[in-house]
Amino acid sequence: MSINHDRLTILTEYAGFWRRCVATLIDSVWLVSLILILLHFFDPLTSQQLYELLDGEGLSVNWKSIIINDMLPAILVIGLWYHYAATPGKWLVDCEIVDATTGKSPSLLQLIVRYLAYIVSAVPLGLGFFWILWDKRKQGWHDKIARTVVIVHDEATAPLEQLMKTTVK
Repeated sequence: MSINHDRLTILTEYAGFWRRCVATLIDSVWLVSLILILLHFFDPLTSQQLYELLDGEGLSVNWKSIIINDMLPAILVIGLWYHYAATPGKWLVDCEIVDATTGKSPSLLQLIVRYLAYIVSAVPLGLGFFWILWDKRKQGWHDKIARTVVIVHDEATAPLEQLMKTTVK
């Protein structure tokens, strides 16, 4: 984190595509590992169940699996965003999520919308994520929908307020 000691201004910049891509890979590794461990202990599939699932006959609702595969990751990620403005991957690459208008912590509702908007970013062949490459504020569609930006402090050269003025229309 760069600090201008004359004015005690925290310097920042928008986090780019590759930095965010590395953060996502890191987050995917720990999250998938956690899910696999929990599924192994709480929802072990027998070989017969696995065969039926792959054959299409075992398509009944498995609540343990839904909770572990869908709800737990959502709660973990949104909780980390809310309490720490980042996930472990974003911490390791020195990024944080902030409100696009104020530069402060996003509301819980914004973070829930951001998580759900990942679907919108992913569905058209990931175009919403690649949008970060072309956007002036390095926002993906999920960021735009939730009104958030991802910022980075290391190697930064401008205060967030100045950065927001130069890129906001």
